[in-house]
Amino acid sequence: MAFLELDAAAAGAGAGAGAPAKPVGGASALPYFAWRTAVNADRYISGMRSFREGEFGRGPNAPDRAHLKAVNALIDAARKRQQVEERGLAIHANDLAGAGDRGCARLLDLKERSETKARETEQIWEFYLNVFGQRTGSFAPWLGALDRIALDCYQAVYMGLGKARSIPSPAPLAYMETGFGPATFRRGVRLSKLGQQLNPFPLVKVPYHRLLNPWSLGAVPHEVSHNLQSDLGLWELMPRRIGAAFAARKLPPRNAEVWQRWHKETYADLAGLLLIGPAYVGALMDVVGRSRASTAAWNDEAVHPTPIIRVPLNIRLLERIGFAGDAAAFRRAWDTLYPASAWKPVPSWVRARLPEQIDAVLDAVCFESFDEYGGKALADVIRFEPKHAELVREAAERLQTGTDTGVLPERFLIAAARQALAWARVSPATIHRNFYDALGRC
Repeated sequence: MAFLELDAAAAGAGAGAGAPAKPVGGASALPYFAWRTAVNADRYISGMRSFREGEFGRGPNAPDRAHLKAVNALIDAARKRQQVEERGLAIHANDLAGAGDRGCARLLDLKERSETKARETEQIWEFYLNVFGQRTGSFAPWLGALDRIALDCYQAVYMGLGKARSIPSPAPLAYMETGFGPATFRRGVRLSKLGQQLNPFPLVKVPYHRLLNPWSLGAVPHEVSHNLQSDLGLWELMPRRIGAAFAARKLPPRNAEVWQRWHKETYADLAGLLLIGPAYVGALMDVVGRSRASTAAWNDEAVHPTPIIRVPLNIRLLERIGFAGDAAAFRRAWDTLYPASAWKPVPSWVRARLPEQIDAVLDAVCFESFDEYGGKALADVIRFEPKHAELVREAAERLQTGTDTGVLPERFLIAAARQALAWARVSPATIHRNFYDALGRC
């Protein structure tokens, strides 16, 4: 008895256009294999359709038209690459009779290439299907809240520039993914998740436990600041500025090289602090405050500043922007957790003249003017002042009762949530609920 699929091919029932002619005996398997290969390739292409507006909702938490357009452009480009392979495969599959061994080998090569392109297209489509699909479930309000915080960070910087600059678009988009730490994928970087295609807009990845504890979301301005550094064109310039600041203070080039390697994470920390104020230091301590061995562990190739140094760097910035009292409180806590004996894993040449190194970094990153900022310094572009701390405290009081937080910038609500938690007058669940409700009204 013949296999059922060979009988179907022989009958041609429902086979559609391009079905093989009625085969003779066992020879039916080869033309049907070739034809089926071409059909599968064609259906791969038609299946990877563009996303439609409204498919993931139409409310404030849905991806906007700009996000859909950018992703659809990626999908369409991938489909066009795939179609080139599919056409060649289809032509060869229809002309396999009499092609011999060389023709069969060629068919298999074309099949493999077509499947590779199909996987690349499907990888892009599936990634954004998952990212956008999170906007249709119970996490949508939380992710939409993070979008608004990220957008507020961008607005704070671009409105503070000394000269107008073209507005980056699309805006950052948040999504949830498992893992301990948040992360970001900046605009224009090639991503393995996208088959090494260019990421069309900033993505901010946040694990569930951070969404559950909004007072831990100091990571959002940090991750957004990575994207700001890139969009403002400071990626290559910042290491040179750090090197010049060290040279001006006659600090060893070896030390300058370390901080130059750390420039991206340093920038994200310092800009994050300027965006939400002293609360950022507390959030940072929560993240990097681990065992003394881990926090002081030295790595010659690390891109993050060694955690035991990272916190004092940010504490010093607090002092320099007028928050000496908060800085002193954080310093006492950090020095208690990590006394002088805990610093031993850090090389002595790194510890030498460390306060001068820190001030040199702050000069370069925060207090020197850049053409990219319109002739201003970062600390003038983004200003967190004592009056803003008063607004944060008032917002914290409102978060406790669920009262409208008013016109407070969205990013300040992270600091307000931390303050409300510190007072411990209401449950963490109440702060969580009121935090997202407040951002839902923004």
